[in-house]
Amino acid sequence: MNARPPACPPLAAARQDLVRARQLLAPGELATLAQDGAVRLLEVGCAGAGAFEAAHIGGAAWLDTRILEAPPLFNKVDDAVLLQALLAHGIRHDSTVIVYGRNPLAAARAAHLLLYAGVLDVRMLDGGFAAWCAAGLPTVAGPGRVPVAAHGFGAPFPGRPDYMTDMAQARQLLARSDAALVSIRTWSEFTGATSGYSYIAARGEIPGALWGRAGHEGDVNSMSHFQHADGRMRAGAAIAAQWRLGGIHPGRHNAFYCGTGWRASLAFFYAWLMGWERISVYDGGWYEWSADPANPVLLHS
Repeated sequence: MNARPPACPPLAAARQDLVRARQLLAPGELATLAQDGAVRLLEVGCAGAGAFEAAHIGGAAWLDTRILEAPPLFNKVDDAVLLQALLAHGIRHDSTVIVYGRNPLAAARAAHLLLYAGVLDVRMLDGGFAAWCAAGLPTVAGPGRVPVAAHGFGAPFPGRPDYMTDMAQARQLLARSDAALVSIRTWSEFTGATSGYSYIAARGEIPGALWGRAGHEGDVNSMSHFQHADGRMRAGAAIAAQWRLGGIHPGRHNAFYCGTGWRASLAFFYAWLMGWERISVYDGGWYEWSADPANPVLLHS
């Protein structure tokens, strides 16, 4: 158990505009922290264990998102299942957990669920595995660290249920003047030109949702409005400024969503880094909303 979070080296000036700047790590900062055996370092991905075993950051364990999400809608697993997954990785509420991924969206998905669970010290490698390699830092091969299971979470679970929004709550948020559903989808998805997914037939958007911007058209994994080309986070002030253009501001409860939760989780994590307190992820997103015939759908085009 950690009495306090391990210290990080001084941050680069680019991170100084973040309220929770120390939760977003540069590769050199992670290199220092990874030497602390009490830190839980996780590489997060979907069906990528082979790539992980070929090369990963020393001290990391592999976490597959398929133990965090459940088909058919890829929503969060039941709380009891999520708790057991965290305990199996040795994660308690007072653990320091650092996530990274080959796809930063996978790491963000895990980061959001860790915060929802109530883990007090969740950090992410800015730019993911690519940033680590670009910094010339070493990797290792093999199965990775074998986690030592924790016997208990040490606090009520989940600790931050307000960080998650279900469909009934999403409907309620739409009727409130102090809340907003924020779509983290491309403009083509938002306007209904495309569904964005091969497995989602419905096109359109949730009536009343605000567009929180995503990335390049035609690429649902692009987060270019939030990240530089190398996957590092853009300045928080720049993200907040573009959100203001869409009527999105921290005075409201903002529930971010996308198709199935990954892009929304990154927007949530960045808003959390910026100090936005009234935030959540509408986990079901467009996939769940559009699958219910009782829900209205808006086609902008």
